[in-house]
Amino acid sequence: MHYNKKTISIHNGLNTDKQYGSVIPPIYLTTTYNFNGFNNPRKYDYSRKSNPTRDILQNVISSLEDGLGSIITNSGMSAIYLIVTSILKPGDLLICPKDCYGGSYRLFKSLLNKGIYRVKFITMYDKKKLLAALLEKPKMVFMESPSNPLLNVIDIVDYCNEIRNSKAISVIDNTLLSPVFQNPLNLGVDLVVHSCTKYLNGHSDIIAGAVITKNIKLIEKISWWSNNIGVTSSVFDSYLLLRGIRTLYPRLKIAEKNALIIIKYLQTQKLVKKIYHPSLSSNIGHNIAKIQQKGFGAILSFDFYGSKKQLSCFLNSLKLFTLAESLGGVESLISHSATMTHACISREERLQANISDLLLRISVGIEDSNDLISDLDKAFFYANKCH
Repeated sequence: MHYNKKTISIHNGLNTDKQYGSVIPPIYLTTTYNFNGFNNPRKYDYSRKSNPTRDILQNVISSLEDGLGSIITNSGMSAIYLIVTSILKPGDLLICPKDCYGGSYRLFKSLLNKGIYRVKFITMYDKKKLLAALLEKPKMVFMESPSNPLLNVIDIVDYCNEIRNSKAISVIDNTLLSPVFQNPLNLGVDLVVHSCTKYLNGHSDIIAGAVITKNIKLIEKISWWSNNIGVTSSVFDSYLLLRGIRTLYPRLKIAEKNALIIIKYLQTQKLVKKIYHPSLSSNIGHNIAKIQQKGFGAILSFDFYGSKKQLSCFLNSLKLFTLAESLGGVESLISHSATMTHACISREERLQANISDLLLRISVGIEDSNDLISDLDKAFFYANKCH
């Protein structure tokens, strides 16, 4: 009998308790471990460095992404910071997209302002811009595909070939799709990063991140640095994240189905100017997404086509959609990029990245699609009457 590889990945970690036969792996809430004797440590000595519960989680996430190793950190941002700290040296050049997640942009901009690394922001989906940037001999290229919040898609295989030929290291944030819809390591990426806070956990109750790779030397180096600067995830969060991962596939499939239904509805609304989602032929990289992705995902954005007063009325009229940052939970969230996820970026920089003042991003949850449409319909009704 042949099982789906992803089913096996999620099943990893179960039935590993040799002492009592617990189906669910036990949680090891300990900070330290006794030695067998003088100068004779056990496998584990201190939980900042390693812990049995976190190790099970790291194996599961590595397996989901078809990697050979992973590091679980205390946030998605610390995962990104861990990568640049582990690999880059003062003066190295980092290439990253103009339209990336606001927190990533803020981190890279602050490192640039402190003079630690050189950073160049480019229109990543424009391959000519990438090729020009590679002539400057970067040490690392950071990518998002789809990007957050405009859902721009790049040809990951093609880009990674160019990056590899320039002898740079490729990194991609795979948070928006998760391993359900995309496995970048199989497309040539050196390092994959996740905000596990989002889809991998799926319940909006922990903060965590992950770095995954097929390169053993890289994972050993990053693992050393994770212990060195103390960014590893807490043990209890690792336990909760393992629990969340067990429902990853059904959650994502339902959420994506709901997203496609919502997109069809939004296309009928006069207060919607433009919709961003990889499933749409108008979306940047749509044809590539059909090839390299196993699904289009449950994150969508749209430009609101009305006044700020109408926008406020629309958002305040929603009941099922929660006005909040983050994404990937079982509940549907809506955010206003300019004042929330990308508020740390200047208006000029946002507009250069085509992030308008009226852009809204929706993280579609697993509620009944009819209820979600009804909620949107009522909000648009009140927004239309608000002048």
